[in-house]
Amino acid sequence: MRFHTRKWVKPQDLNPNASLFGGRLLEWIDEECALYSIIQLENPKVVTKFMSEINFQSSAVQGDIVEIGIDVVKFGNASLTLRCEVRNKMTRETIISIENIVMVSLDENGKPQAHGKSEIEFVRDRLKD
Repeated sequence: MRFHTRKWVKPQDLNPNASLFGGRLLEWIDEECALYSIIQLENPKVVTKFMSEINFQSSAVQGDIVEIGIDVVKFGNASLTLRCEVRNKMTRETIISIENIVMVSLDENGKPQAHGKSEIEFVRDRLKD
């Protein structure tokens, strides 16, 4: 699992129980998956189609640093399926895991568009002569 992003849990991220609001965490996950997919599929028009069961395993509180990890599960014709884990950076305790997040590449009309990708590419590999 590659952990790409870290977030600092701030007062505005908390629920009435003084722990990280689940909706905020899902927002962070959705944004990170979109950014990852845009880069991988080389298309700025990517949307979330599906998230499988969301499994909250622990919580985070103000001041915690959480990190978001993503792995590619598979490449579809117009989609990219990801797996996500969020953990506490300091304790390494898993906060949430989502086994399947399907992101879809769209054309200029908002319809699914084949992306022609079949494996993870790194930006550094695209820049070679």
